[in-house]
Amino acid sequence: MYEELPAPAGLRCRWRRSSTTAEVGRVVPDGCTDIIFSATGGEVFVAGPDTSGKVTEMGPTDLHAVRFDPGVGPAVLGVPAHALRDLRVPLAELWGRTDRLCEELSSAPDPSAVLARVAVERLRATPPDPLTQAIATAVRTCGVADLADRLGLSARQLHRRSLAAFGYGPKALQRILRFDEAMSLAWRGVPFADIAHRTGYADQAHLSREVRELAGVPLGQLIRP
Repeated sequence: MYEELPAPAGLRCRWRRSSTTAEVGRVVPDGCTDIIFSATGGEVFVAGPDTSGKVTEMGPTDLHAVRFDPGVGPAVLGVPAHALRDLRVPLAELWGRTDRLCEELSSAPDPSAVLARVAVERLRATPPDPLTQAIATAVRTCGVADLADRLGLSARQLHRRSLAAFGYGPKALQRILRFDEAMSLAWRGVPFADIAHRTGYADQAHLSREVRELAGVPLGQLIRP
């Protein structure tokens, strides 16, 4: 069972996933970064921003996590997003020893609330660069050249800032954010043709091609219960 929970400002959500049997799932790119605590393994790790869909095979599991909106993770984790792209990394490799944190997580009634508290404390100490949010907002509807001009950056500067904040160049970021928005609508039952129109795809066929390339399966299969 997967469940998303409300989170403090600055975080996209808290989430948990539990299963008493082995299961196979698919993780698709959304531009986000997660800190995940495995109660079954007693370890905490980071899931960096993905570039394509991945099939995951898990045994019985009990996971608790926080998810950061695109561009927020580096401020909390202390490393550029591209250093974590497509990776799963022990949090101790980024923060040093995490023994005390793991002990607190193991004894907490809601480990995701502990992770949220720690993440918010770090965000207060090192908030994301305001330019990061400007890029994430404008890139959805703006070409790369126009975006660079609007922000007063060269194309090379924009690419470098985008890699550090999101793990992708601006073109890939635009593509993944649009895909994530389309997925959100699809899960809510919006017709595929309407999704294509509302999210800026040329047509439904364009949407279908992008979903296959980024997720590895057709949209209908991806949202099948």
